[in-house]
Amino acid sequence: MPISQKDKDVLRLLAMEYAEIAALPEQEESRARWRALNALKPKRPLVMIDQVCWNELEKGEKTLEMLCEDETCRRYEELLRHRIYQWHNFRVDMVADPYLLVRKAIVNSGYGIKIQEETLVGDPTNDVLAHRYIDILKTDEDIERITLPTISHDVAETERRMELADDLFHGILPVYAEGAAPVIQIWDYITHCKGVESSLYAMIDEPEFVHRMVSRMVWSLSGMMDQMEEQGLLATHQTIIHCTGAYTDELPAPGYNPEKPRLKDIWSMGLAQLFCNVSGEMFDEYEIEYIKPLCERFGMIYYGCCDPLDRKMEYVEKIPNLRKVSMSPWVNIRRGAEAIAGRYVYSRKPNPSLLASDAFNEDIARRDLIEAKEACDETGCPLEIIMKDISTIRYDPARLSRWAEIAMDVVES
Repeated sequence: MPISQKDKDVLRLLAMEYAEIAALPEQEESRARWRALNALKPKRPLVMIDQVCWNELEKGEKTLEMLCEDETCRRYEELLRHRIYQWHNFRVDMVADPYLLVRKAIVNSGYGIKIQEETLVGDPTNDVLAHRYIDILKTDEDIERITLPTISHDVAETERRMELADDLFHGILPVYAEGAAPVIQIWDYITHCKGVESSLYAMIDEPEFVHRMVSRMVWSLSGMMDQMEEQGLLATHQTIIHCTGAYTDELPAPGYNPEKPRLKDIWSMGLAQLFCNVSGEMFDEYEIEYIKPLCERFGMIYYGCCDPLDRKMEYVEKIPNLRKVSMSPWVNIRRGAEAIAGRYVYSRKPNPSLLASDAFNEDIARRDLIEAKEACDETGCPLEIIMKDISTIRYDPARLSRWAEIAMDVVES
């Protein structure tokens, strides 16, 4: 079905507004700050807000009201509206790049087994769900069902997407076909196939079985990466890595060909959130030793998410090409800073529950930010502060804006 003129008009008006923001000189100043941070020579700590509960912001907000009817147009509309809204309301160190990316039509056959789960919904307008995964990896035969994914590129579909995007935004914003950035999250997938409790017990009761299972996953993921690299399907405009700025002067690596980017030209991220309550030795045995050869293939690595790593840095530091380490809401802030000791970016994740309480306590939010900044100042750690995983702000958008103001006041002081 052809795109209506109404949808085109809506998108072109939004694109013009976004293009004006992206053309501001301060955008390049922000990119320079991210490049300095990622080179471990920051001018000041940087702040990002991501993974926002947009369903709560959209309620009654005219500037976020969706007007397009075509599904593809609605996706572009949502992207532009969110970027514009964030710029005006909780910008912090956000960067607006002067182009739009069109995802290449990469076809992935998958790992060969179908996840079985039960879900619970809290707020039906929010896409945050609770999951209970069913154990479908119980035997060696089950492990053998994990296959090597087949990766292919639907060139015709990518061309169709590019033609449509160019028609919608021609003369306002350039559009580029963008590949993918593989993520090293072996244990997330195992947990989805086996369940949390079953996976933890298996490490104690069936260690050899677990080693066979992890080895199979590494083989599968590595083969998928090979195919993406061989077919030129990796990212070429990597500006974000796990909710933070990926801008750097160190990538791509020498010999880069934009028509066929290599793994060593890009960032990847790794995580094993299942290991929050697993000993450092088991973390090393079942995670670090397996991901080391994968991480070695990339230009830079961001490691961690919600898993507390302040007591596990002696193992995390074994990861090749490590540049950023997540310090989640559940770490001892100072212990983490002392363990990192300026060798990597300290990626502090404040607890999003600060925004979810009955009343937003500005003093607690400020003290949390100051504690992180002081610990990193005293230990020489480059610091970024990433407020993410925001499942609710109690339908009070002012909380995000106020937290942003407090955060910028702290890092600029």
